[in-house]
Amino acid sequence: MGRTRYRCLNCLEHTVGREFDTSHLSVTCPNCASFERFLNERVFERFQAYEESPPPELAWSRLDRTEKLFVCERLVRTERTLEDFDVVEGETAI
Repeated sequence: MGRTRYRCLNCLEHTVGREFDTSHLSVTCPNCASFERFLNERVFERFQAYEESPPPELAWSRLDRTEKLFVCERLVRTERTLEDFDVVEGETAI
């Protein structure tokens, strides 16, 4: 297995590499000095792509950042598809 890249969710600039593949890491970022979640780079890339061009199958703009990251993590790291998610009015979970 190659190195997996993780990106700081605070500054969005610093990345670290690890020999294992997980959804995220929690470490202190040497760039912004915050103890922050570092997101799997593949998940972050999907998040960025959807921010630039939201999927028509999902009410992307109604989701908060955490919900968007959750959806992207499930799409990248599991067998889920966009059809597996519904945005329900008045609900906090998707």
